[in-house]
Amino acid sequence: GTANHSPISSRLPADLSDGTPAAIVFTSGSTGVPKGVLYTHGTLHEQVKALRQTYAIQRGEIDLTTFPHFSFFSLALGLTTIIADMNFLRPARSNPQRISEAIRSFGVTSMFASPALLDVLGRWGSQNGVKLACLKRVISAGAPVGVNVIRRITQMLEPGVQVFTPYGATEALPVTSIGSDEILADTWRATEEGQGVCVGRPCGDIEVHIIGITDESIGKWSEDLCLSVGEIGEIVVRGKGVTREYCNRPESNTLAKIPDPNGGTFHRMGDLGYLDAKGRLWFCGRKSHRVVADSGVYFTVPCEAVFNTHSNVFRSALVPLVVDGKTNPALCVQLEGRVKRTLRKRTREELLRIGAKHPHTRAIEKILFCSDFPVDPRHNAKIAREKLAVLAQRRLT
Repeated sequence: GTANHSPISSRLPADLSDGTPAAIVFTSGSTGVPKGVLYTHGTLHEQVKALRQTYAIQRGEIDLTTFPHFSFFSLALGLTTIIADMNFLRPARSNPQRISEAIRSFGVTSMFASPALLDVLGRWGSQNGVKLACLKRVISAGAPVGVNVIRRITQMLEPGVQVFTPYGATEALPVTSIGSDEILADTWRATEEGQGVCVGRPCGDIEVHIIGITDESIGKWSEDLCLSVGEIGEIVVRGKGVTREYCNRPESNTLAKIPDPNGGTFHRMGDLGYLDAKGRLWFCGRKSHRVVADSGVYFTVPCEAVFNTHSNVFRSALVPLVVDGKTNPALCVQLEGRVKRTLRKRTREELLRIGAKHPHTRAIEKILFCSDFPVDPRHNAKIAREKLAVLAQRRLT
């Protein structure tokens, strides 16, 4: 007999209402087990809307995908998507010439790339005098983008074209955004003095609040939780583009979400920062990476930025070090490739002098040099400080 199939025309259309599940997107797992974040159609719609408005993205533009997750947004934004010739698990090892050729050959107007990839592209472009005249914007996220990286990339772009560094997470994006014009004209100096990285003003309908630091769950939202302008605390956000839950992880939901008695849910970003008098958010690192020592509490980004000003330093990472039963702040340092091992002693002395100039870095007296840092597989830019802390402790003992 013949199969009894219903005609295609009689099938019901898919339910695309705001609350309907659309996707499960996993976090990178850089600070724990990867968690599946539930995206609804409403969440996706709001995120696409915020990206379009924030960056003035027009349908018909051409996007270069160097991060597969972002390609879904590219398609939803109506962009023609070019797939970069690269290993997406190793953006830091990308061939900058291939990236440049793809941009120029296809007339790419928009590119999202990790800070690690932009570092490689910017160094190569600076050495070879390469210009990428067709680009209208460059967007980078996943970790703080160094000012030298921003300078090199902007030199490759046409006047008026910016490098944007949004702040967000798998659970909420974009939260805030800032462009290279404001960074290079204003905020980078404060960053190098240890005041954190400015990640800009809220996007779309996003609310950003700063609450007191705690590792415990919070049963309900109250304005009494909020800190004053300039006080470092945990970043909490709410908005239509903020996801409501993790899949099958009730414990994670309890720790990351704060129910509002008046309706809605706040998401705890797991990051630390503060709001300034202009309404801008300043990022100070992951909550789980803060070092609680006998001499005080130390935040990664404000401390590391001070030492990163040394020309021999490629990057640094604050870690806890236990000596004689006491926890101390210590600094792991990866030097630029050109620095010889014989210069380490002098570099260490110079770093200690730099740290001594600032109250929040004065107590960092232990400096350990590392040939490379473990990083996350997604962006190759988030430093795995937990692993570095274990390595540092082993070297001490």
